[in-house]
Amino acid sequence: MFRKLDSIVLSFIIISFLFSGNTLAQNTLPRMMFGDTTRIGVPFTKDPHVIKFGNRYLMYYTIPAKKAIGGGSGWSIAIAESKNLVDWKRINDVNFTKAPLFAAEQNGICAPCALVIKGKVHLFYQTYGNGAKDAICHAVSSDGLTFDQNPTNPIFRASGSWNCGRAIDVEITKFKGKYFLYFATRDPKYQQQIMGVATAPINTNFNRETWTQISNEPILKLEYPWEGNCTEGASIIHRNGKLYMFYAANYNNAPQQIGVAESADGINWKKCFDKPFLANGKKGTWNSSESGHPHIFDNGKTSFLFYQGNNDNGKTWLLSNVEVFWSKNGPSLK
Repeated sequence: MFRKLDSIVLSFIIISFLFSGNTLAQNTLPRMMFGDTTRIGVPFTKDPHVIKFGNRYLMYYTIPAKKAIGGGSGWSIAIAESKNLVDWKRINDVNFTKAPLFAAEQNGICAPCALVIKGKVHLFYQTYGNGAKDAICHAVSSDGLTFDQNPTNPIFRASGSWNCGRAIDVEITKFKGKYFLYFATRDPKYQQQIMGVATAPINTNFNRETWTQISNEPILKLEYPWEGNCTEGASIIHRNGKLYMFYAANYNNAPQQIGVAESADGINWKKCFDKPFLANGKKGTWNSSESGHPHIFDNGKTSFLFYQGNNDNGKTWLLSNVEVFWSKNGPSLK
């Protein structure tokens, strides 16, 4: 259950943890700074995904196993709420009506993606801790808090000789009369993190049999030194008659940074920039170890890029956001 820490106390914990041992001024922090301390006593909050549901915003995010940072089992998804996209309050962990979880989910679940369809929240997420056997699952909720799992879970695994069979970091978007499912996987040698795409008909129930993998090679090539051996964590938005993908490049704390690509058909992608769209912070700042795992969200007036960061090589994780501006040339930060 949620520890009854009000926003002042939680802010004090985050600020104290961030700035112990350095003299960085507090006014350099972004407006939004959220960290869930309930699992391991320090802020550890990853993989944000935000929706508008009813009269509030809900943010789904990953929290670690209780036993230790990086523990092999028990990773889960939690929920926070906000009225303004800046100030967030934890509600609870995601609950499922079915117990126990499916076998593939019992080591843990994480990296949520949520869609609101006909008044219900559809939650997509990955299994955790199964290596090449990790896959994508689906559940549905009327209140955004308690979910009925899809009986065909896991609904998607990668196929083809170009990957290892793994499917993680799901992103679902509706485009040109279909649903597109973006996923991260690894090459057969399990060295490079790469991405692919599958589609389902617009009238899908999201069951396993409705998905058809379209990609027979990575949809984004590793091109630049700052991308390292990893592209993952796709987040999609519709603008200018096409799709823009915000993606995480490089492995965690390598540092991971955020790039952008565009596509007219959802399958063939071209990178917009040869440099990070959102880089990690300079030495001494709260996100000096990385700015990673993006989620682009638009509230009808303003676009916000949510992301995770830390300055201690992953001992803690915090979530923040920045405003994104649009023109005919695509996205910018000013």
